[in-house]
Amino acid sequence: MDFIQFFGNIVVSFSVLILPWNTPSEAQLSPSFYSNTCPNALTTIRTSIRQAVSRERRMAASIIRLHFHDCFVQGCDASILLDETPSIQSEKTAFPNVNSVRGYEVIEAAKREVEKICPGVVSCADILAVAARDASAAGLSARDMVALSGSHTIGQSQCFLFRNRIYSNGTDIDAGFASTRRRQCPSNSGDSNLAALDLVTPNSFDNNYFKNLMQRKGLLQTDQVLFSGGSTDSIVSEYSRNPRTFLSDFGNSMIKMGDIEPLTGQIGIIIRIYTRAEES
Repeated sequence: MDFIQFFGNIVVSFSVLILPWNTPSEAQLSPSFYSNTCPNALTTIRTSIRQAVSRERRMAASIIRLHFHDCFVQGCDASILLDETPSIQSEKTAFPNVNSVRGYEVIEAAKREVEKICPGVVSCADILAVAARDASAAGLSARDMVALSGSHTIGQSQCFLFRNRIYSNGTDIDAGFASTRRRQCPSNSGDSNLAALDLVTPNSFDNNYFKNLMQRKGLLQTDQVLFSGGSTDSIVSEYSRNPRTFLSDFGNSMIKMGDIEPLTGQIGIIIRIYTRAEES
């Protein structure tokens, strides 16, 4: 399935999470909150993201990764969008994110588009959640983690992240696959050279990622470990045979990830972006 089509199918099902800053603390989260306050919000966000992905196919994977890296650190609060200050270390500069996580400009563009139709209504946290800790503490099962790992069916990785694997001569990597990958990733240079995570269908959100793992063709060691004689082998095998099951589970797991430690009422730091009208 083309990613743009897939994203369009699941975007409206994500829980839309952070309530307005002045909402009473007894209010509850609601997946239909914007149906009344800004009925066209999700459609506008989806259109903005579709356009960004159409301009650059790689942006699809980048947006999902941006979503992941925000949600797994104290929930989907959009804190990864904050810049560094003298008193706060930004998540942007953390080792897994710096010079790696991208797609911030897409979120900002989507925010501007929604502000045109509903000024001050939708937060960056909401957009990040619809865009794309420890698993047990986060309430995610092994099946959730395998499904979410399937996002590596699109996107690219830098050479330094998989060099050790392709030069290891290990038994868990196909020799021909390793040889092919070495062409774009020399043993002692080219750290930032990019390689598609899925060599076969790099721009399609499909279940080929799992087929690759079963053939010992996972680019990252953290991918291949999902099919290495352990308890997750059966899940990988199931997803390789049933693309519909994978897509359904992926959507459900994204929703669960979006619900990690939501902050409501007076809990947490409120991030409010003012429009020009409010500033004047």
